[in-house]
Amino acid sequence: MAVHILENNVLRLRVADRGAELSSVYDKELSAERLWGADPAVWNRHAPILFPFVGRVVGGKYRIGEREYEMKTQHGFARDLDFECVEETADSLSQLLCADEKTKALYPFDFRLLVRHRLDAENARLLHIEWEVRNAGEETMFYSIGGHPGFLPPAGVNKEDCLIGFPGRDRLRYFGASPAGFGLPDGEKTLSLRDSCAPYAADVPETWIFEGQRIDRVQILRPEGIPWVTLHCGEFPILAVWANSAGPFLCLEPWFGRCDDEGFTGELSEKPYVERLGPGEAKEIHYSIEFHA
Repeated sequence: MAVHILENNVLRLRVADRGAELSSVYDKELSAERLWGADPAVWNRHAPILFPFVGRVVGGKYRIGEREYEMKTQHGFARDLDFECVEETADSLSQLLCADEKTKALYPFDFRLLVRHRLDAENARLLHIEWEVRNAGEETMFYSIGGHPGFLPPAGVNKEDCLIGFPGRDRLRYFGASPAGFGLPDGEKTLSLRDSCAPYAADVPETWIFEGQRIDRVQILRPEGIPWVTLHCGEFPILAVWANSAGPFLCLEPWFGRCDDEGFTGELSEKPYVERLGPGEAKEIHYSIEFHA
């Protein structure tokens, strides 16, 4: 499996062709790795791309019209497939995944997914992630897509001692997911924030799902309130914060689309927040990550 290196004077990134996944962000000034190491005993991913589904579908199956398809894995299949490197420079990388007969057996649409990782030209601590989803077929295409980067806290700090910051907000609505991984919007609650922050270990579920609130930024902060990571995600209708209880990392996840609600029986076109593209149409999506010192 090919791995590509992007680098400036502060950060060195590794991006794999498998899943177009960012697999390492090494901070040269701090001599520290900033991404989770994908220990398979805990969570075997670093920063997977979720496509063409975010989360699970009820029963591992979904319908388009009268036809039923299987999607037994969570978060679709792009994270497990090899992308083609189509452009590479010292500070940017573009990788492409196209539909084939194997993907069409699971998901019938003729898609093209272009992923670009790009280091900012002015801010050496800023990384841009850009996606272009294109419908190369002749029918309306329905899809979801999301990011799932897992960040390590500062050296010597437990994730439970970190703060999650939502600059400019004093409260947000959230709901959790069922043990099976389905949405529970009827259990929506209010997360009250102090100085726009909440401790991760507050009385909330392991997964916080915030939808329909257009959160511009979310941060992981040191216990004293100093930013450690900032995710810029104003385009996205849904944001999730998740951590595996057995691991030391925190995930900040911008989503277009999400898991099925428990008991959902509708067609793919009726999924919550599902995206759609007409024949020949494309959508460009962008978010950024700033790794503070």
